Amino acid sequence: MKTTDDRPEWKKRLYDIIYEADTPMGKLFDIVLLVLIVFSVVLVMLESITHLHVEYYWQFFIAEWAITIFFTIEYIARILVIKRPKSYIFSFYGIVDLLSTLPSYLGFFMGGKNLFFAIRALRLLRVFRVLKITRYVGESNKLAVALRNSKAKILVFLFAVFIICIITGTLMHLIEGEAGGFDNIPISIYWCIVTLTTVGFGDIAPITPLGRLLASLLMIVGYGIIAVPTGIVGAEYSRATDESLANNTQVCPHCHEGKHLDNAEFCHNCGNKLNE
Repeated sequence: MKTTDDRPEWKKRLYDIIYEADTPMGKLFDIVLLVLIVFSVVLVMLESITHLHVEYYWQFFIAEWAITIFFTIEYIARILVIKRPKSYIFSFYGIVDLLSTLPSYLGFFMGGKNLFFAIRALRLLRVFRVLKITRYVGESNKLAVALRNSKAKILVFLFAVFIICIITGTLMHLIEGEAGGFDNIPISIYWCIVTLTTVGFGDIAPITPLGRLLASLLMIVGYGIIAVPTGIVGAEYSRATDESLANNTQVCPHCHEGKHLDNAEFCHNCGNKLNE
């Protein structure tokens, strides 16, 4: 059922700035937000360096709270201008936006020496602000779709790899035994995983000819295994790219749906009129 947009004019204009990327002000808002996100993440990293934290404590403090206040205003504004706030609040981006502001407030109010480590952990959670960037990188949405569509195939593939590791780990335990560092089957499986993924820590290595032969075969299989999930996700990513070629950046002010065809006038999800 179609409904008229009875929001005040200021909400419509603010909505265009915050949610739309097709207008000059919308693009400027996105650029400013991206710069602040990157700056805030770099700030968290620099603040974790002890001598910098001590020397520039107040600079870090002022910069962090300035960014936090900006993100707080942005979060509240996003709730105010959208017609159905719950669609944003409980969405992935809504939760990320909330988590990007909470640590500073929780760290401020949770005073006391006994809570020092808890506060420090909360402050370090600010690094998750980097997730806010995904809203502005269109390719990330296609990658998320590709991963979701290939989930079942990847799970089956990982299950097959796990079976290979169990069988090979058991064989290596029987062949090498404690003399080669393969004290038990779990440790042998750990060695298989490290070898199969071509990581190769070198903490455990076979010493018998038969063990080395089995290890060599496992290494060769590892190169082939790496290519399988890449192919699965690559095929789904290509399909997601083809399906998204006709999509524009219009976001429905009523249901917050963002996948619309070019020149679409009405939302395909709720049927309401999109912003002009």
